[in-house]
Amino acid sequence: MVIRRLVGRWQGMVLSLIGIVATIWLGLTGQLALYIHPRYFVFTVIMAVIAGVLALAAFALVPGANDAPDGGHTHAGDAHAHEHDGDDAHRSRWGWLRPAGSVLTIIAAVVALLILPPSTLTTATVAQRDLNGSASALTLKTPALPGKGDYSSFTVRDWASLLRSGAGQDFFADKTATVTGFISADTTDPNLFFVTRFVVTCCAVDAQPIGVPVYHPGWQNEFKTDSWVTVTSSFHANPNAASREAIVLMPDSIKPTTQPAQPYVY
Repeated sequence: MVIRRLVGRWQGMVLSLIGIVATIWLGLTGQLALYIHPRYFVFTVIMAVIAGVLALAAFALVPGANDAPDGGHTHAGDAHAHEHDGDDAHRSRWGWLRPAGSVLTIIAAVVALLILPPSTLTTATVAQRDLNGSASALTLKTPALPGKGDYSSFTVRDWASLLRSGAGQDFFADKTATVTGFISADTTDPNLFFVTRFVVTCCAVDAQPIGVPVYHPGWQNEFKTDSWVTVTSSFHANPNAASREAIVLMPDSIKPTTQPAQPYVY
């Protein structure tokens, strides 16, 4: 009974503190961007600190439900407790499962939030969400065309937006793109893959995958999905007329690269 009371009182507090410590640590190391938009960094860290102070204060000042002023001992209470202790012993031999489960929950939280390294969204998430299918992720930030024709600053999002806008081959004929992202396969054309990034509006929950199609037969023999690459190429009409991607990049070479410190686009 004592163990169950202690676990019951401490579990919520410990889980809360684990989440708060993880949030502050991610904020201080700059890895909070893997989960939320940078504009929310300061607010999130400040609220986490406030939450930690309030949680500790509440635990220190508010007695547990089973705490009595005299330490929880009264004559009537003792008799009542003895009666129920006897009933509990007869009714269940598995009373230890609940505190054991609580301890395992706390251990799982520590491993997931404090030990395992943070990770980015991958092709597993792309498969669950429609690549280039969110109009809001693409068209709300359609890039302004540079007056001098310098497209070197254009990102995966910019080029994906232009491709989705319906611009024809004539528009892309004299343009060269340099894009960096992770590889995700085109499920309808084995000769294509997408240089992919996630657009984050608020947090990773609303992240939408966008990508620029690359025509490179046999790419599966050179690269793995989720590997990061940089592609520099001009645009061409897709040799596969049946493909849903009419305009693609056709690079002479593809450069493997490492995941950037900021893997998402905003």
